[in-house]
Amino acid sequence: MGDTSSTPVIETRKLEKVYSSGEEVQVHALRGVDLRIVAGEFVAIMGASGSGKSTLMNILGCLDLPTGGEYLLDGVHVNKLSKNQLADIRNEKIGFVFQGFNLLSRTSAIENVELPLLYNRTRNLGDPTTLAREALERVGLGKRLDHQPSQLSGGQQQRVAIARALVNQPALILADEPTGNLDSRTSIEVMGLFRELNDQGITVVLVTHEPDIAGFTKRIIEVRDGMIRRDGPVNSRRDPAQALLELEENIEDIA
Repeated sequence: MGDTSSTPVIETRKLEKVYSSGEEVQVHALRGVDLRIVAGEFVAIMGASGSGKSTLMNILGCLDLPTGGEYLLDGVHVNKLSKNQLADIRNEKIGFVFQGFNLLSRTSAIENVELPLLYNRTRNLGDPTTLAREALERVGLGKRLDHQPSQLSGGQQQRVAIARALVNQPALILADEPTGNLDSRTSIEVMGLFRELNDQGITVVLVTHEPDIAGFTKRIIEVRDGMIRRDGPVNSRRDPAQALLELEENIEDIA
């Protein structure tokens, strides 16, 4: 479990989500989930299709509201917010990273990264172009500012997406299958970047169905049948540099 001495970035209490299918059929996607994630954690949420992990992720990302229970994001009681307030808190407190990158195809890297700042109505963080450049430099793309997504590799596109998630200085980065469209080498490199950011104090929560990817994090939460079935530390955490070395050795052996 997370450090109980710190203020939680994420806290849910008896969280429930029920979907109605037809007049009488109800699907219980979440069943009383209690979850606590504190600042600086690096957490993987795992679960099979239909386990409830995607529903949980949508609620944690303020993309959906629970049917019952409570959700506090960085101390804010999300259940009581209006749609506009939900949009504001998403933009202010959460940086999203998606499997499909979700970049604007005819827009440069720096313009893609600037977008969250243009929609930020709650805080003035500074000059958008300067902040976007700094975010891209932080993920190793300082020389690719003017490149469009079609001019970037998959790994570089995901780095742009991570820079976009960072630019608003959020309390939390929420990554949904961030390596799902990447090859093995690029997946390890991206997880290495997440580890670097986490080492700098950024809270990262990612959804993955791959145990190898979850092994780079510090804590694994397993969801099954709408409930948390396992929640514990990663005992033998994978090191990105070592994982890349092992990948190279395996490729040489095959060759």
